[in-house]
Amino acid sequence: MSNLPEFVYIIRPIRSGFIEEVLPEEMEVMGQHFEYLKDLLEKGTLLLAGPCLDRTMGITVFKAESIEEARAIMENDPAVKLGVMSAELHEYRAALFAGQK
Repeated sequence: MSNLPEFVYIIRPIRSGFIEEVLPEEMEVMGQHFEYLKDLLEKGTLLLAGPCLDRTMGITVFKAESIEEARAIMENDPAVKLGVMSAELHEYRAALFAGQK
């Protein structure tokens, strides 16, 4: 799987008050989002993921066979699918990273 193209999707809250206070139903969806990402990690698809500490956005860097598969992975993220977050997909290539030789 290491030779597959890399992609990144950026998620941002849809509701304007999300940054100040996460509602219980949003927290539940974000828990599903976290489990979804853990599953991608276990499958070897996910490279890294995490939120900005100010909660304005999060990023997911992963590998997929094609842009179509990458879009499906992004759109099936519960945070996106259930309308808590908007998402945008980009092709990506890590150029510099720790441990690189």
